[in-house]
Amino acid sequence: MSKKPFYKQPLTLFFTAILGVTTLGGWVSVQAQANREAPQSTPPKFTKFKDAGQVQLPQNGKPYKPSGLNQSEKPTGGVRGIPDGIDDRVPMLSREYPWSTIGRVQGTTTDAKSYHCTGTLIAYNLVLTNAHCVIDPQTHQLSKQILFLPNVINGRPQNQRDVALVEQVIYGTDFKGDRITNQVNDWAILKINQPLGRKYGYIGWKSIPSSSLIKNREKFFFVGYSGDFPDPSKKGYEFLSAGPGWTAGFQAGCSIVKEEQEILFHDCDTAGGSSGGPIIGLIDGEPYIVALNNAEIRDLKSRRDIVNLAVKISFLDQLAGRN
Repeated sequence: MSKKPFYKQPLTLFFTAILGVTTLGGWVSVQAQANREAPQSTPPKFTKFKDAGQVQLPQNGKPYKPSGLNQSEKPTGGVRGIPDGIDDRVPMLSREYPWSTIGRVQGTTTDAKSYHCTGTLIAYNLVLTNAHCVIDPQTHQLSKQILFLPNVINGRPQNQRDVALVEQVIYGTDFKGDRITNQVNDWAILKINQPLGRKYGYIGWKSIPSSSLIKNREKFFFVGYSGDFPDPSKKGYEFLSAGPGWTAGFQAGCSIVKEEQEILFHDCDTAGGSSGGPIIGLIDGEPYIVALNNAEIRDLKSRRDIVNLAVKISFLDQLAGRN
């Protein structure tokens, strides 16, 4: 008997003893380059979703492009990456909008370990990422310091002075609930100490019914600072000398393949470090975040990835006071 595709199997089958849910933060053994130059700061203030009240998000959820910033449909900035068929991802090398809005979330734990995720500007001073990028799901410890490095390419943001400190975190879960609840609420909003959205722009969001997302196969794209990409030892990537996790990967033609128990399944290429990466759709020619990448389900015996998971974006409507 043939095996059913992963997106046609019930979610409950995945949460079994032989399968594991892996969050996609990327851990590194040394401090990030930007960390060495960042000023010391007090830890950010952490606020639960239910205690946050209304957040100053753009009420209409529309994207914003600064008038002096060019826009481009090409994330590679005109530079060709590895040919399709070897890897579906290509390096995000553009400094233009909307690629300028996506950056690397760099965190430091209470025991001085460094890690990274992906974040996206959604307002002048707000960045969207995952809760597990600021709270350890296992120990429930809060990150000691969090930075946002906008538009990092080959290890460097566009301007070192634009590396922002996170002052406040509003999170959806502290990972003390059940697995499904934690998954559904694995999001965080980071308030940064600079209005970077005025310079780099920000992406809008749109809560689209899951049925509509699923019908639009291969219509979305994904950006994330995956810890396995790019590999400078591969032909064509030698110039990306900063190594994996220091240039975002872009993949076109992603799909939301299923929704179950308020959890979205998707087939975008992800790896550790791409947590918090936006799944984006073009609506009337403008970029909108339609889902938030956050985890993968892996077969613990074979260590093979089975499916990737994403968080619905509707919580932003609640934060903005839409409903």
